[in-house]
Amino acid sequence: MIKAIIFDFDGTLADTLPVCYYAFQAIFKEFDNVELTSEEIKSMFGPSETGIIRENLVNTDHDKAIELYYEKYSEKHHELVFKNEEIQLLLHQLSTQGYKLGIVTGKARRSLLISLDHLKMNDLFDAIITGDDVIDPKPHPEGLKKALAYLNVDHTDAMFIGDSEADILAGKQANVHTIGVQWLSTYQTLEFSTKPDQIFNRVGDFTKSIQKI
Repeated sequence: MIKAIIFDFDGTLADTLPVCYYAFQAIFKEFDNVELTSEEIKSMFGPSETGIIRENLVNTDHDKAIELYYEKYSEKHHELVFKNEEIQLLLHQLSTQGYKLGIVTGKARRSLLISLDHLKMNDLFDAIITGDDVIDPKPHPEGLKKALAYLNVDHTDAMFIGDSEADILAGKQANVHTIGVQWLSTYQTLEFSTKPDQIFNRVGDFTKSIQKI
């Protein structure tokens, strides 16, 4: 029986990828004088934002670049990221129905908290594991296993919902039910190479399915 529902964040719970791309493009232009496409930035995803900057920025003033990233991320958040009422309603319904809710994201905790605050999601989750909390990012299952332990839920009683190939691979390796979603305007994976247990293109369809469990 499903007791816990764990979500990825960017591209799954919030359409935050545009502001991520914007902030990364700003710092790579500022510090390396290169203009990166969204696809080039997406190919770097896995580590947290700080990890991406430290691994990919040629300029060695990483600390200053990281601070600029958060500045850009915060200043443009209200312009580029909008609250999704269907997702808000879903989260409130799941919580009311007694499910434990979690987030496992590659984002750094600092940027995640900025987004949760902007989107009024601060108090909805029982467990939050960020890129700062793991040694090995997704597709490694470390983050999911930490969330399951924190929630005190067995892997057979949990599902993981995400929009990327790495999410599905992490879920498979953690032996949880995997759900691939493409329900926001910007998501990471057009076609899943590793087949999720279920795929949903609309929040409402997932809502109906969970009510049958």
